[in-house]
Amino acid sequence: MSRSAHPAGPRHGDVLPEGHYQAPPADLNALDPKVWSRTVARNAEGVATVGGVDVQRLAAEFGTPAYVLDEEDFRSRARAWRDAFGTEADVYYAGKAFLSKAVVRWLHEEGLNLDVCSSGELAVALAAGMPPRRIALHGNNKSVDELEHAVKTGVGHIVVDSYEEIERLAAIAARQGVRQPVLIRITVGVEAHTHEFIATAHEDQKFGLSLTGGAAAEAVRRVLAHGDSLELRGIHSHIGSQIFDMAGFEVAARRVVGLLAGIRDEHGVQLPEIDLGGGLGIAYTSEDDPREPAEIAAALADIVRRECAAANLDTPRLSVEPGRAIVGPTAFTLYEVGTVKPLDGLRTYVSVDGGMSDNIRTALYDAEYSVALVSRTSDAEPMLVRVVGKHCESGDIVVRDAFLPADLTAGDLIAVPATGAYCRSMASNYNHALKPPVLAVKDGAARVIVRRETEEDLLRLDIG
Repeated sequence: MSRSAHPAGPRHGDVLPEGHYQAPPADLNALDPKVWSRTVARNAEGVATVGGVDVQRLAAEFGTPAYVLDEEDFRSRARAWRDAFGTEADVYYAGKAFLSKAVVRWLHEEGLNLDVCSSGELAVALAAGMPPRRIALHGNNKSVDELEHAVKTGVGHIVVDSYEEIERLAAIAARQGVRQPVLIRITVGVEAHTHEFIATAHEDQKFGLSLTGGAAAEAVRRVLAHGDSLELRGIHSHIGSQIFDMAGFEVAARRVVGLLAGIRDEHGVQLPEIDLGGGLGIAYTSEDDPREPAEIAAALADIVRRECAAANLDTPRLSVEPGRAIVGPTAFTLYEVGTVKPLDGLRTYVSVDGGMSDNIRTALYDAEYSVALVSRTSDAEPMLVRVVGKHCESGDIVVRDAFLPADLTAGDLIAVPATGAYCRSMASNYNHALKPPVLAVKDGAARVIVRRETEEDLLRLDIG
């Protein structure tokens, strides 16, 4: 079906206003499997489908914007991580990426553990039936109430992050008459090649205890001094997020193993576990090149074995914490186009019925995304666009620079892939926007797993 094209704005091969060259894809109708979930395709009418359900049906039944989660893709990625690491390691899904009761049940069924970092995430995990022993609690400033709840619940381990927390947790465990397993989170001084706000292993940031400054070794002494109430199981390290290069993990593993050797030499104790965190990247655009779980597992296991052999240590049990790497690629956000505004000589602004309230990552991290017209195909020329939201902020950008067909018009449906991680988790009510629903789609059926907020929800909280 042909539509009238918008004449203004750069076309293919143009230099963007910021000075970055960008060429359009060879086929605007193609849905690159690198960035879309595994069951996404186009039907005979050119409408995108996921799990056998077309997006026009989803929009008609559930409205837009909406997060659309491919359940089979999620489960298959979870299984891939579990199978890659096998029985000699533990895979903890990082719940901060996206968590709901349905997701917890899928994780339980697929044999993964769960990492939580707040009492709210712990509540969801327990409500959905995740066994407490398969839950780990993170956080740089856990409250007394959170620690008490975690200990009483019997979570598998708590990752301690400060001297103060060690003392708090030891006192809580002693009052409850238990010996709480813990890991100590350390900063290993590795500069991960990622955005400043999601690099977490350099010295100047809030997480962990410094290895080079001696704080990590002192934390070990303090935990061991509370041996009646705290059981030191191992060391935790996390170097950042959206990382493709394994070199940082190799350096981190070498330094963690060095600490283990130091603990053995000083205390005569060989700790049985190390956790190298998560942070493995996914493809947001066709230019991204993420690694497969089997490759990651083989590389990490080899690094740890090699470093332990060099230090004459028994190889500890390895844990990893993929979150984005599992859920990120499995979802897209479905929007309806509201206005199409050409700016002569610059670009065309495409406004959708969502924005920074459902995806803050572009504004916060300068994140890059892909976008596609999904309610139909088009043979129109590509036009350079900026996909923006409806909020009262000039920084309300969903996709900074991309190409869509020049006949795009109000009422079309477009979708942004790879929004499974952090978009719903970081969603807000800015301008009193209503948070979108999360739809799980599988085998030709769609269902709501997190419902859309309503104005009644907003008013119920506002007690006047």
